[in-house]
Amino acid sequence: MSSSVDATSTSLAEDLQDLQLDRPAKGLKSVEELEKLTVDEHLSDIERSVYLLSSGQEVQRISVIHNLPDLLRDTESHDECMRRVVPKVREVLHLAQTDMQLAATSAFLQILQKNLVPIQNYSQTFLQTILNSVDSKDPDVASAWLDTLLDVIDLLPKEVIKKEILGSAISKGQLAQSVQSRLACCRILGKISTKFEPFVIKKEILPVVQSLCQDVDYEVRGCMCRQLDCVARGLGLEATKSAILPELVELTNDEECHVRIAGLETVVNILSLLDTETCGTTIIPLVCKICQQAVQAEDATLPVVATQLGKLCHGIADNLTDEQKQWFIDFYKKLCHVGLEKNKASSRVTTPVIDKDRGGSKESDLTDIFELEDKLVECRKNSAFNFPAMVLFCGAKQFKPDLHVTFTHLCKDPHFMVRKTISGGFHEVCKLLGNSANLIQSDLVALLKDESIEVLKGVVSNMPAILDCYMSSGSNHTVSESKSGPLSDIIPAFLASENAVFTSNNWRLQEMLMNNLSCLNKCYSSENIYNKVIPILRQKLLKARALPVKVAAARSLLKLTRKVKKREQRDEIFHGLIHEFCHARKCYLRNVFVDICRIVIELYSKKFFKETFYEYLLELHTDSVPNIRLNLCSILPDLKRLLILPTDRGLLQQLDACVRKLLVAEKDKDVTDGVQSALEELDKIHIPMQSMTRRNLFEQDLEDQKKEEEEKLLLDNEEKELKKEEEAAEKKKGDKRNLVSAKKGSENGSSSKIPGPRKDDNKPISPNTKGAGTSNNKLVKSKSINCLSQIPRRDVEDLDGKDLSKTKIVSPAPTPGKSPGNKVQVNSNISKASTGDSNINKKRVSSPKLSRLPLYNSNPNLHPGRPSSPSLIPIKASTTSSTNKTIKATRGSGIPAPGSAGTRRASVPTISTSRRGSLSGQLPTEVTPKAKGSNGALTPSIKERKKSR
Repeated sequence: MSSSVDATSTSLAEDLQDLQLDRPAKGLKSVEELEKLTVDEHLSDIERSVYLLSSGQEVQRISVIHNLPDLLRDTESHDECMRRVVPKVREVLHLAQTDMQLAATSAFLQILQKNLVPIQNYSQTFLQTILNSVDSKDPDVASAWLDTLLDVIDLLPKEVIKKEILGSAISKGQLAQSVQSRLACCRILGKISTKFEPFVIKKEILPVVQSLCQDVDYEVRGCMCRQLDCVARGLGLEATKSAILPELVELTNDEECHVRIAGLETVVNILSLLDTETCGTTIIPLVCKICQQAVQAEDATLPVVATQLGKLCHGIADNLTDEQKQWFIDFYKKLCHVGLEKNKASSRVTTPVIDKDRGGSKESDLTDIFELEDKLVECRKNSAFNFPAMVLFCGAKQFKPDLHVTFTHLCKDPHFMVRKTISGGFHEVCKLLGNSANLIQSDLVALLKDESIEVLKGVVSNMPAILDCYMSSGSNHTVSESKSGPLSDIIPAFLASENAVFTSNNWRLQEMLMNNLSCLNKCYSSENIYNKVIPILRQKLLKARALPVKVAAARSLLKLTRKVKKREQRDEIFHGLIHEFCHARKCYLRNVFVDICRIVIELYSKKFFKETFYEYLLELHTDSVPNIRLNLCSILPDLKRLLILPTDRGLLQQLDACVRKLLVAEKDKDVTDGVQSALEELDKIHIPMQSMTRRNLFEQDLEDQKKEEEEKLLLDNEEKELKKEEEAAEKKKGDKRNLVSAKKGSENGSSSKIPGPRKDDNKPISPNTKGAGTSNNKLVKSKSINCLSQIPRRDVEDLDGKDLSKTKIVSPAPTPGKSPGNKVQVNSNISKASTGDSNINKKRVSSPKLSRLPLYNSNPNLHPGRPSSPSLIPIKASTTSSTNKTIKATRGSGIPAPGSAGTRRASVPTISTSRRGSLSGQLPTEVTPKAKGSNGALTPSIKERKKSR
């Protein structure tokens, strides 16, 4: 036991020593070896190349061959190179190793592509070497030279091909040649068939092609079968029908699976050359037979049939009847379900069967089962790949009855490779379905909830295209506007896929998800973006590990913020970025702030950046971490490009102070170099003047102007929406008040529009005096009469020519039990004197406020001889001496004070005004000659003012 442990530890130590790649070599090169690698410096390029090809090392010879196109490009050394170097290269290649041979294949092709040598010289030198090297015994070298020959044939004229290549190719295709030569002949004949006329092909090439199709080796038959497409294009339709199709039909029925696969691929490629009659009589029956044999045998041809079925159906769609079309659709559905029933049956067996007699397990049987299962899974995967082609084949109208169930099964296939394939083509299916894309909404949600990262990658990478399809088919409604639409289920599932994506280590998929979240601005409302999407982006911006993921999250965050309608929400986002990154304690977050500012400069207007981020960004020049200061230096030229003089003179001074401080106080070498390079670029930037930018604005900064207009439009729209909301709230409040007043009026059972008394008003307006025809009801101002528009205004023009001193003054009678000396309030319905004399000559009298209107009792005084306390009593106009007395009003008293005892009262005609909700037609509202001023005191009438003057 101990010996095995020691051996293991020893081998482990040796392995670790072998991994020490930085160790110096044990032995240095000797003086002799150094002399062999030394070349005289005085030699020319041609002489040095000849010397290295003759006596140099392998590495030196390879370098000469790599530099051969450069030697031929030089006009001075071109002839000498062709005379001395090229023959030496051809001589060395006969015994050269693989690396030198591969270098020569690349160099020879470059010479012809760059036309460094005339075609005649090339065919005599380099082409002969290529043709000889194709028969190399090393298969890798021979394959490399054959690929070079096929590329060279595309660049050579047909005369050279016919003279130098055709004869060699035909000789290689003889049965006596090796399999490798016959395989090379098949590829060469297929390449040169498109270069010649049909009669040359029919005479020279076609016999060899037919012979190779009947070759004894299946690899040769399969290789020649794949070249029949090119031969048929060179021959034409009639020769193809008579010579190529019989060979193709025979190859598709070959006993070898490899040959049948090649035949099926050739049938698909040759469809575009055939006419309708040939397709109907030969190709369609042949294809149906191939498909049936593949399903019955379940061999290697089945995945190939599933791969080619889409192209095949698309190529023969115009030649199919309805029955044949339905047959191909049903066959495709079988391919999509192949192997699923067997998997259910075989899933019950979890352990291998042991043969007790033989004492071993049936490993060979299990291997065959696994291989068959892999073939069936590959068949379903290839069928999923062809699903968009089959949707195009059957049409969007027939999708639901024919392919919808099959699509759902593919999206829920037990193997993740099938689900991955169908998720990668989901956007193509959506585009083909158009308005019927809602049918596969549940399938999309299922794929977004898949646990496999590979499946999520296919959907997430194409999510913008998928959402565009649903937006176009859903009448451009957002989620908030149509909660029952398809997006209401898709977008939450899309956001939920973030949890599964970030549990993996695939940072590229995380970056893709963060970038694609910005597409939600087209289909998500502003509130949903702010409440659901932006929190995810801010979290990933803070906690994601990979820097590209952070940058992608910042870009999507700033894009979506432009679509947020409320200014307070936008400000909160920008202030959060400044607080969480610019003022963060962790240095890598402060470094990310510089990248955020780059994105802001790209997406937002110059004015916005200067007002929001400019000063905060410059604060980082005092950061204690050198990497942050170095990153800041790279963005300084961009800051200078934002400035316009003389408006931004202060910002320019701040930028200059920042650069000056970095130049003087910086000690880190890398940051110093960064500042110097930034300073050189800053000196090249010219700051435009504001008066001169009007013309340049249209030429250079048109995009910035457009961004600024969008930002202004966003603010204007926000103000308009706020005004609309306020108007709607006021209208709703007014309607509610009118409804309450109308309801109270209907409850009182009276047709009068007098508002009812307040229930919570405990202060009596007048004492409860019971008299004849009176009641205990108290009249209180209604809330519905708070609008001045409900009170009619009186014009002063009606009073022109009348003496206001003769106007009848009406005042309520004094309340019994109270002395006449109580302070009362006098109400006026004509005018309210302003603070100055300028308001005296106004034509119109301002409408009185409701608080200054006289209060009424609901029961009028029907007996003029017996005045009741709440009724109105006419008061005679007082003398001049009595009018000069100041009448004080008590706050909160609704009853005007009566005149003093013994005063003489004159009968003056009353001026009555009516208003909605008052006692219109029952009690007149009478005007007092005096109005209350701004300080609360009674102002004298116009006649008294004239007398006082």
